Amino acid sequence: MTNFPVYTIETAPEASKPALEALTSAFGFIPNIAGAMATSPALIGSLTDLFGRVHNGSFSDAEIQILLLTNAVTNGAEWAVAFHSYLAIAEGVGADDVAAIRNGALPGEAKHAGLSKLTRSLIEKRGGVSETEKREFLDLGFDESRLLEVVAVLAASTITNYTANITQPPLEATFQPHARQAPGR
Repeated sequence: MTNFPVYTIETAPEASKPALEALTSAFGFIPNIAGAMATSPALIGSLTDLFGRVHNGSFSDAEIQILLLTNAVTNGAEWAVAFHSYLAIAEGVGADDVAAIRNGALPGEAKHAGLSKLTRSLIEKRGGVSETEKREFLDLGFDESRLLEVVAVLAASTITNYTANITQPPLEATFQPHARQAPGR
């Protein structure tokens, strides 16, 4: 088994330090997944740039967390499932909705369900969603720009999910109550 280091600002490759500093400003700490990503300055830099754009987009923080949690569950990224479960609750997503997403179901509120359903379908169908799926999303009151913005959130999430699955960073104590093991692992 390959063991990836979890870098700090002090120990990271020089080219990764600005991204880790940005994440420290955003979160107040460096998540272990980011510390592992710092092994590749290109990867950690891409993540911080894309996440900055996603969090300055048109979705609310709760909507972003619904997308990110759905993506983590769909990709079987257990570090990210725990992290985004914690953040979703912190952003006001109800515990029942978080539990539903974690169990492969949809949240109760129609727009949140639409976000979760679309992003899961995008992953499962490798972007090949049907005209009916697109129409269902748009009929919830979202426009075409938000349909494409889901792709941006998905791209950012994929970076974290795939890296978590490759590096398997330790889960921080704060997120331990939200840990789960993916089915089949």
